[in-house]
Amino acid sequence: MTSAGFSQISPSIVAEFQSLVGADNVISGSAELLVYECDAYTLEKRPPQVVVLPRTTDEISAVLKVCRRENLPIIPRGAGTSLSGTVLAVTGGVLIALTRMTRILSVDVRNRRALVEAGCVNAWITNAVKSHGLYYAPDPSSQMACTIGGNIGTNSGGPHTLKYGVTTNHILGYELVLPDGEVLWLGTTPECGEDVRGLDLRGAAIGSEGMFGIVTRALVRLTPVPQAFKTLLGIFETVDDASQTVSEIIRSGLVPGALEMMDQLITQAVEKAYRFGFPTDAGAVLIVELDGLAPGLERQAALVMELCRANRAREVRVARDDIERLEIWKCRKRAFGAIGRLSPNFLTQDGVVPRSRLPEMMRFIQEVSRRVELRIPNVFHAGDGNLHPLILYDERDPDQVRRTLVASEEILNRCIELGGSVSGEHGIGIEKVDFMAKQFTEDDLEAMQVLRRAFDPELRCNPHKMFPGSKRCGDIPLRKQAAA
Repeated sequence: MTSAGFSQISPSIVAEFQSLVGADNVISGSAELLVYECDAYTLEKRPPQVVVLPRTTDEISAVLKVCRRENLPIIPRGAGTSLSGTVLAVTGGVLIALTRMTRILSVDVRNRRALVEAGCVNAWITNAVKSHGLYYAPDPSSQMACTIGGNIGTNSGGPHTLKYGVTTNHILGYELVLPDGEVLWLGTTPECGEDVRGLDLRGAAIGSEGMFGIVTRALVRLTPVPQAFKTLLGIFETVDDASQTVSEIIRSGLVPGALEMMDQLITQAVEKAYRFGFPTDAGAVLIVELDGLAPGLERQAALVMELCRANRAREVRVARDDIERLEIWKCRKRAFGAIGRLSPNFLTQDGVVPRSRLPEMMRFIQEVSRRVELRIPNVFHAGDGNLHPLILYDERDPDQVRRTLVASEEILNRCIELGGSVSGEHGIGIEKVDFMAKQFTEDDLEAMQVLRRAFDPELRCNPHKMFPGSKRCGDIPLRKQAAA
């Protein structure tokens, strides 16, 4: 037995997996397993004992039945773009990678929905339906790589979810394989209308980070492409002025399609990488995208310009055409990639604060940056207060790693103090387990665990995540030093 009470994986079990899904779809060599030792949260790494890459729901069901018989932990994984250690194999186990279940199974234009496999990349859906004047609205910055199953696991957001809602608002139903191999469908089925008879458990498992089972297919809602767009860049001398503008835009009654902010450090990195023409001497850049019926957008744009100038914007630009608009969004969504020009490593945070507290929170992050002597650029969903401070460090320097963890803890604690949350879309995973007891009461956490046990009584599905008291990779000396 492992230290967590689970069994080890013998060569005979690996052979059984190979017989179920094919030898080419099972990875067990130590060198190959290193590819799966972490997700985009790279501070903590543990490889699984075996990786299975199924192609069908039936194959997943058969594999999970073996895992139940042998008392093996299961770790669902999509593209590995998650940022909180959500798919870390803390004590080994069987990692189920869905990267070979990538098909768009059907598109129902009339009812504006599509049936896709869980490994389907987010952006592929929009590409498949744009000729019909439709798209899939949730657009994480990693949408060119992240998968629908992973989006369901963490209830992913994105720049345009300010107006259109996060993943849960666009998933009508999905197929779920429970840890014992049973196959369920939760929510609206592909054959029916949107009404659901009985309890609607669809929303319960969205955001459960793979602890309820493995999503294999999803029925997604498609949205009509807006008639027109108006994309503006507000250029400010200070983050404070840009943050205040965000609050006033929302207070005015406008609901932009997106409302994003980049501070000076990230703007400099993006400009060096993509040469769009962002001003590198500005304290902050605000991206405001309005969409809807063309006749109303000019009036809305005029109001945004007025609010930006009232908060001392030195310039407000308007994208001249669709090409320039798409260039702006390419730069914004590739901002994380541009960080490689600033630092060998970075830790992305995902705190949330009320919009009215954004100026205060941004000042606090600057203060933390000075105190720990690490740069912290910011690029985030300003419209809904979802912050993504990027703590820059070098993992080869243990003291920088320690200071990174100190900064992370201080920022997330401050989010809670200001009435916010420690996660808006990246999930809890292993990274933020310790914060759950700070944000929720014991009764809250027990209610969550009761719901989890209804789906997974043996707690074998993605164990050691989210809940305080879990044995996890975070109990390594590194974190203890940071807490000292």
